[in-house]
Amino acid sequence: MTHPFLDLAPLTAAHFAAIERRVASLLATEQDVVITQGEALLPLEGCVRGGAAPGSTALNVVTGPYGQTFGNWLRDCGATVLDLTVPFHTAVTADQVAEALAARPEIDFVSLVHAEAATGNTNPVAEIGEVVRAHGALFMLDAVASVGAEPLLPDAWGVDLCVIGAQKAMGGPAGVSAVSVSPRAWARLTANPRAPRRSYLSLLDWKERWIDGGRKALPHAPAQLEMLALEACVERIESEGLDALMARHALAAAATRAGASALGGGLEPYVRDAADAAPVATTLRAPDGTDASELVAQALAADPSLPLIAGGGALAKEMIRVNHYGKDATRGTVLSSLAALGAALADTGRRVDLEAARKAVSDTWPSE
Repeated sequence: MTHPFLDLAPLTAAHFAAIERRVASLLATEQDVVITQGEALLPLEGCVRGGAAPGSTALNVVTGPYGQTFGNWLRDCGATVLDLTVPFHTAVTADQVAEALAARPEIDFVSLVHAEAATGNTNPVAEIGEVVRAHGALFMLDAVASVGAEPLLPDAWGVDLCVIGAQKAMGGPAGVSAVSVSPRAWARLTANPRAPRRSYLSLLDWKERWIDGGRKALPHAPAQLEMLALEACVERIESEGLDALMARHALAAAATRAGASALGGGLEPYVRDAADAAPVATTLRAPDGTDASELVAQALAADPSLPLIAGGGALAKEMIRVNHYGKDATRGTVLSSLAALGAALADTGRRVDLEAARKAVSDTWPSE
C-alpha cells in the first residue's frame, strides 16, 4: 500500500539546513538556530541543564506553570534558585526583575516565559532583556506560545537562549522545536562540565557535530514528517505575512476579551489588564458558584471542535481558556466560542446577552 506519509526519500542535510535558515529568518536572528527533534520541553530542559550548574544562582520568573517547571530543573542542576513569582492574573515588570537582580548581584542565569498560554498573560521581554543584559546574566526565554502571535526579537532583546515550538500560533507540528543560541550562551554551555553531552538533551552535540562541521552531516536521523510539517507551516506564515499573522492573533484576543465582558453572566477576563493579556489565548474567570470545567464540558457538548479548555490543576474550577491560536485565530471561532459559553451559562440560570457579545466582537473585529 502507498501512503503520502510513508516511503519518503530521506531528508538531506541541505534540506534540513534550509529549513533551519527559514526558522532563523522568522526570528530575525543572526544567532545559531538548532532545530531539535522533539517537543519544546526538550530544548527547554537542554538549555536549563546546559546553562546552570552547582555554583550558579538563577532568577526564575514564575507567571504560570512553565516557570514552576524551570525552577524544578534548575534546582535539580544544583543551582541556587530565586523564584520571582507574580499573580497569574498579571505580568512581571522590568522593575521587579531589576529589583531582584540588584538584591542578588551573583545571579548569572534568568529564565522567563514570554507568553503563558496556560494562564493567558504575556511578559514585557524587551524591557526585561535590557535589564538582564545590563546585569550580565544569561537570559533564557520560553517563546513557544508567543512566536507568531506577537513580536519576538531575540537578538534585539538580548535573549541568549530563545526556545520556540510550532504547535500554537504557527499552526505547525508539536513534535519539533527550535532554539536560537547566542555566542555568550555557547560559551556558557561549553564551560559547564555538567552540560549534557552525548545526550538527546545536548545542544553542544549539535554545535560540535552539525554547526561546527559546516552542516554537512546530521547527528542522527531527523524526524522527517515533523520537519516537513515545520517547513510547510513556515511557508504558510511567509505567504500570509508574519505581521498579518500577529495582527490576526491580536484581534482574536481583543475580540474575545470584549465579547466575554459584554456577554455577562458573571464571566470576566482572568488577566485583569488588557496590556498583560497574551494574544495566543484568553483566560476567563468563571462566575462565583460555577465550576469552570463543567461549563467547558457543557459548551463542548454542542461543538467539540471549539478551542475551549478549563484551567489546569488548581485552576480547573475557576478558569476557562479560549485557545484562539493558529487556525482558530478567526472571528468565527471567537463568536462560536462565546456563543457556546453563553449557552452553557444560560443553562445554569445566569443571565447572558448574546447579542451584546456579538456586537462587541464585531465592533472590535469588523471583518476578516
